[in-house]
Amino acid sequence: MILPVILAGGTGSRLWPLSRKLMPKQFLKVTSKNTMLQETVLRLNSLSSQSPICICNEEHRFIVAEQMQEINSLGPIILEPVGRNTAPAIALAALSLIEQSNDGVMLVLPADHLISNNSEFLKIINESLPLANLGKLVTFGIVPSHPETGYGYIKVGDKVSIDLPLMFNSEGFTVQSFIEKPDIDTAKTYLDSGEYLWNSGMFMFKASRYLEELKKFRPDIYEVCKTSFHGASSDMDFLRININDFELCDDQSIDYAVMEPLCKSNDSSSVVVVPLDVNWNDIGSFSAIWDVSDKDEQGNVHRGDVLSHNSQNNLVISEQKLVATVGLDNCIVIETKDAVLVANKDSVQDVKKIVEQIKMLDRSEADIHRQVYRPWGHYDSIDFGHRDQVKRITVKPGQKLSIQMHHHRAEHWIVVSGTAKVTNGDKTFLLTENQSTYIPSGVIHALENPGVLELELIEVQTGSYLGEDDIVRFEDRYGRV
Repeated sequence: MILPVILAGGTGSRLWPLSRKLMPKQFLKVTSKNTMLQETVLRLNSLSSQSPICICNEEHRFIVAEQMQEINSLGPIILEPVGRNTAPAIALAALSLIEQSNDGVMLVLPADHLISNNSEFLKIINESLPLANLGKLVTFGIVPSHPETGYGYIKVGDKVSIDLPLMFNSEGFTVQSFIEKPDIDTAKTYLDSGEYLWNSGMFMFKASRYLEELKKFRPDIYEVCKTSFHGASSDMDFLRININDFELCDDQSIDYAVMEPLCKSNDSSSVVVVPLDVNWNDIGSFSAIWDVSDKDEQGNVHRGDVLSHNSQNNLVISEQKLVATVGLDNCIVIETKDAVLVANKDSVQDVKKIVEQIKMLDRSEADIHRQVYRPWGHYDSIDFGHRDQVKRITVKPGQKLSIQMHHHRAEHWIVVSGTAKVTNGDKTFLLTENQSTYIPSGVIHALENPGVLELELIEVQTGSYLGEDDIVRFEDRYGRV
């Protein structure tokens, strides 16, 4: 039985302004009607496996839970209080399995990859299972199609020659070395040699074998993960890792912590790479989205309300406004509710430089969209002034915001559609379309949708301070402080 582990952390800054810290690319519908996380899980449907373990940042927990529920996948969700890279994250999943007396074969998959040839992918996964059962640490290398400077590489060694108890048709090779992202000239020599594969970040091994090697090469990471895991607490659908222990953990990838040291050790034959030729793409840039998308006769990819004239080979995405291009060639144009990106397609790897500038200016656009998701629904900040803010709030059926109070702002709620159950001070009552209520600052209040349809309302805030941290919660069904 294969035990999928989905790594759903990361920020995807090269896909800004679509991808942001609180809504990164793995939770977006980048290439299909499903999000990339959902596509990763659905890809495994015909595999003989258990429900996947998802590992994500604590601030993404409700997004992950909702998206997994939408596709009826109800596996455990492990919450990292702080990001510490892949070596600790995988260790937490392995410890979780060992605690359940389930030393099965873990299939570790990033949540933000695109694989077009799914049947071949599953075939190779199944054929590689005997290697993992024999105690090998298996990684999957992508057969390169062009010289790429955005990926790490794996140098392939000798073909694996061992007696396998089951049929093994895929080729497995020893690993000579893991190599950092090269420059373009070096990448060309790698491609020409035929001795190198792209490092996909996908792995397969027994939980106990991974922990054994981690303990050998990075005992500090192993001990911190073990301590913080045993100090974890259950919270609804989540396993919440102890922050005081886990934040002491070193930030380290599985490549640096385990795979590379093992390759250089006397036990180097324990690391095996299996080639994958499955139309793989990590969707690491907007040019990658253009590459995998259907194009019109001019080579353009248009999504949303887009018009073009004498324009070729562009990716244009519009979320809200009409976007028009004239005489534009080989460019990226991304329009969201609060930001517009225009870039040459050959320079899209530098989008992260803009994100760095936004962070240096202490602006919010690097972290959040204008539309912000919450476990009860979402809100859209329509307008923002010095002492006023207007939001459109959507509450899902049966959901309730926390019982709360604000020190510095008053609120006026106007119901647009649906039914609102409102607590305003010592009174609780229903509001329907076109009805409203005023909540002075300092008054305890709550909002709930008791109906079967979405509740939409307009909230007008006024006061000396309108930040989201001016919330004193007295009761919250989602476990927020």
